[in-house]
Order: sequence, then structure tokens, then C-alpha cells
Amino acid sequence: MAHCVPSAAEADLTCRLLVVLLLALPSLASAQERKTLDECIDIALRQQPTLRAAAATVAAARERVWQTASAYLPQLSANYEANRRHQTGSSSTGGFGGAQSQTFPFYSTGVVLNQVLFDFGQNLQLIHAAQALVDASSADASTQHDAVVFNVQQAYFALLAAYRLRDVAEETVAQNQKHVDLAQGRHDVGLAPRFDVTNAQVQLAGAELNRVTARNNVSLGRETLRNVIGLIGPLDFDIVDVLEQPRIEVADAEALDLAYANRPELKSLAAQERAEIERIKAIEKDYLPKLTSNDNITYSGRSYPLQENWNVGAAVNVSIFNGGLTTAQVGEAKAVLENLRATEDSTRQNVTLEVRTALFNVREATESIVVADKGLQQARENLSLATGRYTTGVGNIIELTDAQTSLVTAEASRVQALVSYRTALATLERATAHRFATD
Repeated sequence: MAHCVPSAAEADLTCRLLVVLLLALPSLASAQERKTLDECIDIALRQQPTLRAAAATVAAARERVWQTASAYLPQLSANYEANRRHQTGSSSTGGFGGAQSQTFPFYSTGVVLNQVLFDFGQNLQLIHAAQALVDASSADASTQHDAVVFNVQQAYFALLAAYRLRDVAEETVAQNQKHVDLAQGRHDVGLAPRFDVTNAQVQLAGAELNRVTARNNVSLGRETLRNVIGLIGPLDFDIVDVLEQPRIEVADAEALDLAYANRPELKSLAAQERAEIERIKAIEKDYLPKLTSNDNITYSGRSYPLQENWNVGAAVNVSIFNGGLTTAQVGEAKAVLENLRATEDSTRQNVTLEVRTALFNVREATESIVVADKGLQQARENLSLATGRYTTGVGNIIELTDAQTSLVTAEASRVQALVSYRTALATLERATAHRFATD
């Protein structure tokens, strides 16, 4: 049976193809792995340590509710004691002689039960205060959640801008190389001076320098996104371009209503106010009597079985004078409540400013996109005309390079307009604590 033996050239070609395939596999794999903005946000919500810290703060607040509620439950304690006692003869006979000193073991054990029977609802109001503080902690955690989402959005859009500007820089280098080749060809046949060639080369060098900066900005953007997501390792995926999205319209009244209803900062302050009101009511109950039950049973003696003793009773405690402590505590709590109310008013004003500013920026960015689109279209047409004029000998190299520079500026302006719109919309969403549909 005949066997076909590959030639040396075929073997070399096969090896080259294998090498190219192996080198291309990582890039193909990474190109397939692209994550959307929502997927990046989901990763950040799982990975960011600041959110874990916020969740732990909420958990601690919930445990403080149980700490406060424990005062309403029975307090049961037990004890056991064993020791040796020494008794002199005089102490056993009331000071008269005759009795011998003795040393003997003594045992004592018992159970004590304390229960609050009635306190005019003081502990109940302290429980309500603790529950309100849980709501405040949850709202603060929502504020941290919104901050993480906003940071991811900003980094995501900044990376998209870096990608687009890098592509613009790459295209600019290619276009300037064509201009150099065109100028060199015209110079070789005597249709253009040497100045055209050197001028085109200067423009090419500047474009190559801008390309280096653009590539570096992509690396910085990826690192920023990795950091805000909370990844410890490298960013091993790419992202989906979402800059080209439909524009939205939001009325001022609608945005403000959403902000007043949803902003977690306002919810946190309202919850803190509720907690302080309940605390004031609880402190004022210190002026009133409290009824408690104190019960115990003990067993003691020198030997087993021990002698049983028990006591069941109730006590009424009322503070007649404590040096003005309760009055001062109530005054302090009222001052804290007034501070919270003033802070809420100030926060509401800041929220109003944030919402209106975000609305203005969204509308400005929307108009900027329209203007940038028109400018880009005109810049492309201008470059096409300048290239044709220079090719036919009607125009000059300055006209051509100026047209190329104008196109680069127009492309960068459009990218900036798109990013400004998406960033302004993200800012509006954070200001209103509401996600707007863009599809």
C-alpha cells in the first residue's frame, strides 16, 4: 500500500497554520466573551466589598432590635456555690463561751426570675425606634448600591469612548499614511513639491502619537472598570457598545416626583426621624412608675438534701429626682430630631438641584448629538472633496491635512456627545433612583 509523504514545504506550511491558529485562539475566545452593562452591574453588586459592608451594617441594626426586645422577655439566671465555712465558738453562742469552733461545708444553689410587668410602653417604643433605625440602615445600603451602579456606568461609558477614540486614531493613521503615499507619488512625478511630502509625514507622526495615547486610554479604561466592578483578577472579558441608544424625554415634574419618592437618602432621614420620635417618647416614660416581678427559689445548707427557700414578689419603682437627667435627655433628643428635620430639608433641596441639573445635561447632550452628527457628515464630505482636489492637482496639501484634522475633531466630538448623553442619563437615574427604559 502506498503512503503519501508530505513535502518539506507542505510540512512547513502546516506548522505555520498551526502556530497562527494557536495564537488566534485566545483573541477569538476573548472576542466572543462580551458582557453588557447590566451584566457588569450584576458582577459589581456581587463583588464590591462596600456592599458587603453595608449589608453587615443592616444585619447589625436588626440584631439591635432583638437586643431591645430582650428587655420585655423574662430574665432567668441560675447560680451554684460550694465552699467551706469556719465558725468560732463565740459566734455560734452569741458571744458566750462553751461552744467549740467548727469548720463545715456549705452549699447554695438557686434560680432568679425577673420580669417587667408594666412600663407604660417604654420598651415597646424603644423597639419601634430600633426598627426605624433598621429602615434607615437599609436606605443607606441602597444609597451605596446606587453609587456602585453609577460608578460602573461611568467606567463602562468611559471605556466605550476609549474604544471608539482608539478606532478613530487607528483610522486617522491609515488615512494619513495614504496622504503620505499620495504626496510622495505626486512628488516623484514632479507634480508636488517636497513640502507636501514632509507636511504629510508630520501629520502622520502626530496621528501615530495620538494612537499611542488612545491605546493607553483603553488600557486605563479597562483597569478602571475592573476596579469599580470589584474584580481582584484581570478583566477577562470585553463589553458591548451601548452608546447608540434611543433618546428619552423626561418631564421636570415627573423626575422630581420620582426623586422625592425614591431617593434612599430621604428615606434614611425619615426613618431616623421616626426613631428619634420614638426615643423621645421612651425617655419621657422615665417620669412614670414601672412594675416588675422579682422571684427566686434557693436551696442551701451544710449537707444534702438542702433546705428550700423561695420568694415571690413585685416592686414598683418610680424616679422622684435624678438631678434633671431625664429632662436633659429629652432636650437632647428633641435637638437631634430638629437637626434631622433640617438635614432632610437641605437634602431635599440638593436632590432638587441634582435632578434639574441632570435634566439640563440630558437635553444639552441630546442636542449635541444632533449637531455632532451634522458636523461629522460635513467633515467627511469636506475630506472627500479635499482628497479629490489634491489628487487632480487643484488643491494643496494644507487643505487636505486641514480637512483630515477637521474629520478627526468631528468624530471625537460625536463620541464625546454620545458619552455625555449616556453619562447624563445615568446621573439622572441616580438622582431620581429610577432606571429609565431606553428601548
